[in-house]
Amino acid sequence: MKLNLDNGLSFNGTNFGANESVTGEVVFNTAMTGYVEALTDPSYKGQILVLTYPIQGSYGVSKDAFESKEIQVQGLIVANYNDNYSHYKAEYSLGEWLKAHNVPGITDIDTRSLTKVLRDNGTINGIISNSESSFVNKVDMANVLKLVVDNKVIKYTCSSKSNINILLIDTGAKFNIIRLLLNQDVNVIKVPWNMAWESYLGEVDGVFLANGPGDPCDAKGLIAKIKQYLFNLDIPVFGLCLGHQLLALASGAKINKLKYGNRSVNQPVKDLFTNKCYITSQNHGFAVDANSLNSDWQEWFVNLNDESNEGIKHKFKDISSVQFHPEAASGSEDTSYLFVDYINLVKQKINLNDIRKKVKITSISNIEAIRARY
Repeated sequence: MKLNLDNGLSFNGTNFGANESVTGEVVFNTAMTGYVEALTDPSYKGQILVLTYPIQGSYGVSKDAFESKEIQVQGLIVANYNDNYSHYKAEYSLGEWLKAHNVPGITDIDTRSLTKVLRDNGTINGIISNSESSFVNKVDMANVLKLVVDNKVIKYTCSSKSNINILLIDTGAKFNIIRLLLNQDVNVIKVPWNMAWESYLGEVDGVFLANGPGDPCDAKGLIAKIKQYLFNLDIPVFGLCLGHQLLALASGAKINKLKYGNRSVNQPVKDLFTNKCYITSQNHGFAVDANSLNSDWQEWFVNLNDESNEGIKHKFKDISSVQFHPEAASGSEDTSYLFVDYINLVKQKINLNDIRKKVKITSISNIEAIRARY
C-alpha cells in the first residue's frame, strides 16, 4: 500500500486494514491513546487520519469507546501496528475492525516525516493506493453532513423523572455529548440538522449545537435557520466545535481555514473572563476570526498555542459556544464543567420564567380585584 500526496510525495507502507483505495484530506492527531474514539468521531468523516504516537493497536477495540456507530475516517496511517492487543474489554484487533468496515490501514510509515510535511505545507489531499484496484473511494465533502446523521428524530430520557428537555441539533454529534447531557438529569431530543428541528423549539428548554465534519461555510441553509430561529429565543443556546463555527457565521463573523488544524488532546486554552488555563481535546481545521465579531459578541476562550479563537459569548443573550471538545472522549476532561454550567443556566431560566408567570398572574388577579371594588 502507498500514500500519495497531492504535492508529489509518496510514502510506502504495509497494509493491515482493508485492501481498498481511498482519497481524502490528510490530517494528523498527536494523542497517545484514544484511537477508537478518534476513528469513530464524525468530525473526521472523509479524512485520512495520521496518528503520530508510534505504536497503535495495543489495546484492541471495545465498543464502549465508540463515539458513533461506525468508523468515520477514510483511512488510517500509523508508524507501528501491534496486532497482539491486550485489554479486558477488547473484542477484536484494530486491523480486524478496519477490515470489517472496508477501511484501509497502513503501517511501517515514517509518521514523523509525514507530519512535518503536513505542518510545513499545510493540510494536503492524498490517496491511499491499492495497485490491484482502479476504483478510489471519495467522500463528497460539500454534502458530508448528510452522511453523519440518523435520518430520524431520537428521544433520550434521563434516569430521573425530569421535565427539562434539550434540543440537540445533530450535525454528527458524538455519543459522549448525549451521555453528559443525560448525566445532568435532562432529556435530549436529537434532531438531524436537515429536518425541521425548529418545530421542536416550543417544547424544549435549551438548544445544543453539536460537532461535525466539513467546511462550515458549506452549510448555508443551516446557518440561515440558526440566524432566523435561535437568535430570537428566550432559552439558552450552546454550541461546540462545528456548532461554534455555525453560530459565529450566523452572527455575521468570518471563518478562517487553519494551516494544518488542531487535532490533539492537550491543547491549552485560556478563559478570558477568569484568566484560567485549561487543557482541552480538539479536532478542527477551521477557526472563528475573533476580529470579525460584531459588537454584540465577545471572545471567551483563546488558544495559547496559536492564539486562535476557542469560544464566544453573546453580551445580552444566553448564547455561547466553544471550539474545543468539553465532552472529550478521548482526552482531557478539564472543561466538562461547561455541561454543568449550561444546564444550570437552563434551570435558572426555567425558574425565572416561572417567577415571571406567577408575578403576572398575581398582578392580573390584583387588577381584577380592584376593578371589582369599583
